[in-house]
Amino acid sequence: MVLVVVFGIALLVAVLLSGLAARTVLSTSLLFLLGGALVSDGFLGLIHITSDSEIVGVTADLALFAVLFTDGMHVAFPVLRRNWKNPARALGLGMPLAMAGMALITHYLVGLDWTTSFLVGAVLAPTDPVFASAIVGRKEVPAKLRQLLNVESGINDGLALPVVLILIAAAGPTSGQVQSSVGEIALELALGLVLGTCLPLAVAGLVRLRLLGAEPKLQPLLPLATGIILYAACHLTHANPYLAAFSAGAVLASVSPEAKKAFEPLGEALAELAKFAALLVFGALLTPALFGDLPVGGYVAVVLAIVLIRPASLLVSLLGAQIERREKLVAAWFGPKGFASVVYGLLVLQAGIPQGEAAYTLIAVCIAFSIIAHSSTDVPIARLFHVDDLAGIPSDDDDQDQPRTPAPIDTPDQEKHRASP
Repeated sequence: MVLVVVFGIALLVAVLLSGLAARTVLSTSLLFLLGGALVSDGFLGLIHITSDSEIVGVTADLALFAVLFTDGMHVAFPVLRRNWKNPARALGLGMPLAMAGMALITHYLVGLDWTTSFLVGAVLAPTDPVFASAIVGRKEVPAKLRQLLNVESGINDGLALPVVLILIAAAGPTSGQVQSSVGEIALELALGLVLGTCLPLAVAGLVRLRLLGAEPKLQPLLPLATGIILYAACHLTHANPYLAAFSAGAVLASVSPEAKKAFEPLGEALAELAKFAALLVFGALLTPALFGDLPVGGYVAVVLAIVLIRPASLLVSLLGAQIERREKLVAAWFGPKGFASVVYGLLVLQAGIPQGEAAYTLIAVCIAFSIIAHSSTDVPIARLFHVDDLAGIPSDDDDQDQPRTPAPIDTPDQEKHRASP
């Protein structure tokens, strides 16, 4: 119950400061992270949470599922078909380069074996636009940049998961069973994709029946019910819930745009709550002892992961892409580690592999540093794209008697003329 009280207080403070946070380097995500750390055993000792506590895995699992479900609804297939090249570059080349680069610095600076080093690289490869909300959530920011960050982060979680599971099997005491593990992982992913595709199609078909249909005020609950059933079905059948969540959101938005529109406000609020809860719990794991366990080489690896590995790998993947240099640099910087990395890091810790604790310590510190670095820089960088009204509140120097003029939206021809390799 203490944890519930702490969450309520943190939520109240975050809401009261959200207007200020939306216009400054203050971050609501960082408030929950610091709040969890403050009340943990390392400081005030109000709550006792360890990495093997059930609430840690459950909270992270639910948060990632909710985030991917709502992220999937933002995927517009017609737009994606027209502008798939940049996300494909980031996923097909940038992501493997980031994995390999992280593995190299982990092996040589931290001293982990090659299998565990590549495992760390795979865990930290997924990105999360949650901590760059001032960039990905604003229409003033060029569509190519927003789409690149959103699509990349939405898909790379599912792409990284099989690699993480295979490397855990290879690094564990039963590493000889990797071949059978690959088959099981492939089956879980395929089943998740099937469930995530078929369930929304079935629900959309039911809604179209003459005798059935959702009352307008209850329509937002239709996608929610679909998500709840999907989450339970995945865990009962051992299907991959994350791939199922993202594909279900995308399919539901495609076949039932009215359901997506009705659910969007509720879905965004629920996803925010889940994310905040996961950050609070994760923050409680960030004790002084954990930071003390990481050697100096580990801190160097963390800094390099944030300021070198991600930026360099994405810039290489975007060589020759029809996107402005400024947009390339922004996309390269915003590669924050988020909920997928938290969940995958816990999988590493709970797998019982020989160097699992050392790998988890590096992963946890890297996630914490990434949240601080990226969630506190999205607002200043957003202003480069003339995003001034970040909180929906006029700034002090605005003439409040003047009506606001919406930012012009580039046509495809204008955007193409403006873009440069």
